[in-house]
Amino acid sequence: MAVDLTALHWIYLLFIGLIIGFMLFRRDTSLVCIIGIFLLGLVATHSVSSATIGIFNSFIYAIKELLGTILVISIIVAMSHILTITGINDVMIRPFAKLIRNPFLGFWVIGILMMTISWFFWPSPAVALMGAVLLPVAARVGLPAIGVAVAMNLFGHGIALSSDFVIQGAPKLTSEAAGIPVSDVLSASVPLVFTMGIITTIAAYLFLRRDMKKGTIDAPLDIVPEQEEKKEAPTLSTGQKKFFALMIPILFAADLVAMTLINLQGGDATALIGGTSIVILIIIALFTYKNKGLEETTSYFIDGFQFGFKIFGPVIPIAAFFYLGDSGFKEILGDFLPEHSLGIVNDLGVALASVVPLNAEIGSVTLTAVGAITGLDGSGFSGISLAGSIAHLFAASIGHGIATLTALGQIAAIWVGGGTLVPWALIPAAAICGVSPFELARRNLIPVIIGLVATTILAMFLI
Repeated sequence: MAVDLTALHWIYLLFIGLIIGFMLFRRDTSLVCIIGIFLLGLVATHSVSSATIGIFNSFIYAIKELLGTILVISIIVAMSHILTITGINDVMIRPFAKLIRNPFLGFWVIGILMMTISWFFWPSPAVALMGAVLLPVAARVGLPAIGVAVAMNLFGHGIALSSDFVIQGAPKLTSEAAGIPVSDVLSASVPLVFTMGIITTIAAYLFLRRDMKKGTIDAPLDIVPEQEEKKEAPTLSTGQKKFFALMIPILFAADLVAMTLINLQGGDATALIGGTSIVILIIIALFTYKNKGLEETTSYFIDGFQFGFKIFGPVIPIAAFFYLGDSGFKEILGDFLPEHSLGIVNDLGVALASVVPLNAEIGSVTLTAVGAITGLDGSGFSGISLAGSIAHLFAASIGHGIATLTALGQIAAIWVGGGTLVPWALIPAAAICGVSPFELARRNLIPVIIGLVATTILAMFLI
């Protein structure tokens, strides 16, 4: 299973380090990523023109991959804006305001709700479902926007996605690669998932509370893009507001039922939420603006799309670079990787696994590292089969612990790439909350590392 590392692998690894370093120093990484794309193209093709073309093609590839997320975020923001302008949102949030009375409750209630919904429908639809309703509640009790983003991201794309207890997409992939039943992976993952989740979220909350006390985080929360003064909707009566405030949760609840009955997951589930949001926006706009409803509907869409592409603009170069680490390389630059290459990031994971001694302690550390490396492409799922394969090899040498090693690799890959650390992978939560994905990645970094260390140590004792 050994793989020969080429100059392309070392260049990619170098720029991963540079990107992380620039992020830690709060500097923009777009130029670093573009230079990395150019150098990878130059080394692969030996042509300046081809490397330059590769920059543009990588942007196109990234936009195509991210377009679904861009659209649903834009639509949710457009819908959120009309709910705010008409006052419907105020009526919707009153029941939650009684439950969320301070920043502490806001962080944990939002996080636990996010985790629960994400187990059944995966995080991206859950972010869309929760964002329009719970964010204003958090603002009123003083929980800053970044705190809401951290809660939704860590509980959804971290705990729920890495465990995947209900849909079981992740454990199915890793168990098949490891050659063991999916039930074994699920059982072994329970103590690891909850250790990782509890330690990481507590650490994140403590850091958040510390910075709130210091006054280094702004408390106000505003997920609505700047609008022109013309957006002054006619006043709706109390009864009309209550009607729409009741209709909207019913429609989204119907979405949840439909997802369950026809087994919609991932992108399809997100699309259903997005389509429902469009219908809600159109109905409210036509009812509110009467004969001007046609024009105002289009205006709200434009505002939402402007917001979406403004948020995603800085992330496209980073996404383009990370896609080169996986399946995007061949489509963007051509077939220039070694014959038996699994993709740059997977090759790096295999290379790491092939040079370490085999025992429970080193095996645990290596599986965490391999999972984290394969998660650097930002999908989380692309490398978990490799983690399962390496767990199988390690367990064969150690003599036991295959389920624990498999679960550990799965958790590390998805926490890093699924994602709570790779900036473009956590855009849904960041965009809904109106915060920078880079800032969210920086805030997640130390808590996630603490969690991974603790989980890895626990795995050593469980093997």
